[in-house]
Amino acid sequence: MTFAALPKPPYYAVIFTARLAQGADGYAETAERMEALARTMPGYLGFESARNEDGFGIAISYWESEDAIANWKQNAEHLEAQSTGRAKWYEDYKLNIAKVERAYEMKK
Repeated sequence: MTFAALPKPPYYAVIFTARLAQGADGYAETAERMEALARTMPGYLGFESARNEDGFGIAISYWESEDAIANWKQNAEHLEAQSTGRAKWYEDYKLNIAKVERAYEMKK
């Protein structure tokens, strides 16, 4: 996994934190598909994620605008994945949307 190559702020981050249910069959394939689909959406900037062995994970997608986020949220295939996630894959989750105004990094 690498860091997303992002432009100079401002931009938006959608921070999705979730705990997977036991036996989340089909989750990994759908998560991969959603990442690939998001890349095709107008205003998409990048994606970063991490998950531990207990199923707790954080996925952050980056977007140019709130309109771009709203369009992604309403994508038909994404809506279907959201519904399946609530019914089958997630014990619980939370979603935060933040405007990034400053960003720093270190590279070696």
